[in-house]
Amino acid sequence: MIGNPFHVLATIDSTNNYAMGQVNAGPVADGSTWFALEQTAGKGQRGKQWLSAPGENIMLTTVLQPALTLNQQFMLSVAISLGAFDFFSKYAGEETRIKWSNDIYWRDRKAGGILIENVLRGNVWQYAIAGMGININTPKFPDHLINPVSLRQITGKSWDSLELAYDLCRCLDERYSRLHPAIFDQQLAEYKTNLYRLHEPALYKIHGDIFQGVIHDVLPDGRLCLEKGKEMLELGFGEVEFIFAN
Repeated sequence: MIGNPFHVLATIDSTNNYAMGQVNAGPVADGSTWFALEQTAGKGQRGKQWLSAPGENIMLTTVLQPALTLNQQFMLSVAISLGAFDFFSKYAGEETRIKWSNDIYWRDRKAGGILIENVLRGNVWQYAIAGMGININTPKFPDHLINPVSLRQITGKSWDSLELAYDLCRCLDERYSRLHPAIFDQQLAEYKTNLYRLHEPALYKIHGDIFQGVIHDVLPDGRLCLEKGKEMLELGFGEVEFIFAN
């Protein structure tokens, strides 16, 4: 069960790094979770850092042992994304979306991100290290960040980040515990229903080329189907950049 056990760390470089160290040191129970009050070197997608004032936001990592094959790994990402979506939309409302592949958005602003790192033993997918950062109480973000938003900015209220972290674990576990090939189609359909910019013309960038495109689909292996003019592109992670208005 995600969040059982649940460990609270005062200060750590990165909850993903810490969880990875636990896995490398010996067996770790499925669902073991570490929550940090402070991160000094939080990890995001493509090497980006994710930092937060102490106790302000949710920074946690859960260690999972998915009963899936490696070619099904995107479906774990779908389940974790839906769990984070369920959690944030409960408090922020129906304008919450999942931005491909697994960011949490509110309107056109980023509320949280997910980073899943895999541990393989030969061809066996032994562990998934699922880290996430959710903006909860930040009142104002640095100017150099493009489009962040916190739950406090959305609702005008301050929140107990630790109590919300427990609720996030419950939402994640609800999705993870039902993850099975028999419902892959259903979960992927729900993921796409809540996908940011689905069927909406918007700006994207590939290899320096900025163009107007339309997202039409996400395939079971995670590739994004993006219409560019008369061409339909199938793109992997990191191959396209979403462009936002200033």
